[in-house]
Amino acid sequence: MAERVTNKAIVSSRIFSINYVTYPTNHSVMQHSDPVQKGRYYKLNFVLVQPKAGGVFKCSNCIINLFNRVYLFRPDKYEHSVSKIESGKRVLLSFAFNI
Repeated sequence: MAERVTNKAIVSSRIFSINYVTYPTNHSVMQHSDPVQKGRYYKLNFVLVQPKAGGVFKCSNCIINLFNRVYLFRPDKYEHSVSKIESGKRVLLSFAFNI
């Protein structure tokens, strides 16, 4: 059986959330945006574990990209994706703000 993405909510509210997310080998995230009902949506992702191969984050317009490890972006406005994880896993600490 294939491994699944695990998404553990640490904090969750309408305006702010923190999630610990693990993406296994062979997982990918297709290009998409995350619409919100109202306000502006921001995500600040910290890549805690990089895959050995693959799992590259792409965003059409990142506000901040530090060393391909820390990303601040607007998932509501700009399409983003993650390429297929060929080897290893990708672990994120994700902070989401809807203001």
